[in-house]
Amino acid sequence: MEIPGLGPVVEDEAFEGYRSKAVPVAVLGGVGCEFLVQGYEEPDDHEDFQLAIGRFLALGPEALTDARQAIYGYYLKVRGELGDELEVRIDGPEDVLEYVELGNEPEVFRNDDGDGRVYVSLECECDWEPEHGLQLVFRDGAVLTKAGRYDGEVD
Repeated sequence: MEIPGLGPVVEDEAFEGYRSKAVPVAVLGGVGCEFLVQGYEEPDDHEDFQLAIGRFLALGPEALTDARQAIYGYYLKVRGELGDELEVRIDGPEDVLEYVELGNEPEVFRNDDGDGRVYVSLECECDWEPEHGLQLVFRDGAVLTKAGRYDGEVD
């Protein structure tokens, strides 16, 4: 099977969906990412998935610059929970991305339990929360709806 924007995909039984070959992703600095796509089986869903994937691939680095405030908000939340136990000190949103290792396996799926929209989710590592990491979620592949603990939810 082929998904526009991703090219040929193969079934990934462990993920219960499809996996692409590495595709360069501009928002992640042009790094090659293998996309995981879940729920693409129904032809009626193809257009929504293709739009979300296309929008995500069209995002430039400025999307992460715009996300810094939300990511910093997540850092402040963890800092508020952990207090002095948190050894990482980040001065402000302009510095927060220095403490993040962006993921390279965007997951694309429909939120069947909620609004029915297609989301692109990215699991990242962050220095202030090594156990739960950082999840960035983009509704329709374009609008950041979550910068928080990785829990598989869209918000």
